[in-house]
Amino acid sequence: MQAHSGHWPIWAGFLLRWMALLSSCLIFVWFPVTRDVPCANLLLLGIAAALVLMGVRRACAPERPRRATSAGVALATLSVAMCGGFVCATVMLARRLLASHRAPQMGQKAPDFRLSETHGTPVSLAELLAAPVKGRVPKGVLLVFYAGAW
Repeated sequence: MQAHSGHWPIWAGFLLRWMALLSSCLIFVWFPVTRDVPCANLLLLGIAAALVLMGVRRACAPERPRRATSAGVALATLSVAMCGGFVCATVMLARRLLASHRAPQMGQKAPDFRLSETHGTPVSLAELLAAPVKGRVPKGVLLVFYAGAW
């Protein structure tokens, strides 16, 4: 029992990484704030990385048996590969998503629409383009889509 007590940080980090990956697929994907930028998952992965690093340092101590050292390093390698796969899938591959062909392109005139502003007052694109701002009629309107949940 005493020979394996040094591996608890690696196992805890490994399980925390699994929790981070599963929570991303099962829980955080439903909320736009955590889906677009997986900050909660990255925080869990960072804590898991610290635990794995602490466990590797314990596993590679000179007084540890060689078999225990190799098992700890193998588990840490698997844990790092899982983290790399998650970061690759969420950050790098998300940039390769195809653009929508029906979405307005940059410089193209947007169709007229009516939306509620932050205070709940409905406003249309035609009203924004016709209403003077500081005594001048605006040349255009900046339309920003924000993926906030509020």
